[in-house]
Amino acid sequence: MELPILTSNYEHRSSYSSPSDPLKMTDSSLSSLGAKVVVASSSDENHPPENIIDGNTQSFWMSTGLFPQEFIVRFSEPTSISAVTVDSHNVKQLRIEKNTSQNASQFEFVTEKDFEHTEGHLQSNTLSLNGSSAIHLRFIITTGYDYFVSVHRVTVQN
Repeated sequence: MELPILTSNYEHRSSYSSPSDPLKMTDSSLSSLGAKVVVASSSDENHPPENIIDGNTQSFWMSTGLFPQEFIVRFSEPTSISAVTVDSHNVKQLRIEKNTSQNASQFEFVTEKDFEHTEGHLQSNTLSLNGSSAIHLRFIITTGYDYFVSVHRVTVQN
């Protein structure tokens, strides 16, 4: 797969509205449950950050090739999270941080994991968050196996 070269990094803010149903993390996409990607370190109009939370592994967010890369997911209310599963391609190391404030600042470390390189299929890694409560989760891709990485889906178990 040939990937386009992107030259700019910028903050991306999405505009999903929250559903009236209570936040319940099961098989639904995070976006249908009111979660939003509120910050992304890079964006491509063909592969926007919102694709991370749409529940579809055929769509994805793609980095611009510099590291670290990050994105922040905001939940509609404080959410207890036992684990996060990340479906990705070419991610070498991922760090997850959280906060419980309404502002996406002052995060605390939760976990970090080295991903195995997979050739020809998605990486699927589950990271334990031990029931952490969070409003924001920051995902920091510290390094990749190639210049470009993609994140296809993030799911949360509580």
